[in-house]
Amino acid sequence: MPFVKGQSGNPGGRPKVVGEVQELARSHTADAVTTLAEIMRDSEAAPAARVAAANALLDRGYGKPLQSSTVSVRRVNAREMSDDELAAIALGRSEGAADPADDPPIAH
Repeated sequence: MPFVKGQSGNPGGRPKVVGEVQELARSHTADAVTTLAEIMRDSEAAPAARVAAANALLDRGYGKPLQSSTVSVRRVNAREMSDDELAAIALGRSEGAADPADDPPIAH
C-alpha cells in the first residue's frame, strides 16, 4: 500500500518497548565498561576475548575508526566508449570484470 503524501507511514512512532529496552541497557553502562576492562586486563582470559574487550572500549570511547578506500575515476565521454564498455557499465561491472559479451543479449 503506497504512502499518502504528508502522512506518516508510522503514525504511532517508534514502539515504546524499544525505548524501554534502550533505557534498561543504558542503566548498565558503567557495569558493562567495568566488565570489559576486567576482561581486557585478565591475563588468564583468552587473547581473543581480551582484544575484543579492548576494541569495544576503544570504540565506545573514541568511536569506530574511519575506513578509507582509494578510488580511481576517469572522465570519459560516452560517445567515445565501445558498446562492450557501455554494456559493462549498464550491467554494473567494473573494469577487468568478465566480458559482457558472455552475458545474454540485452533486449532493446
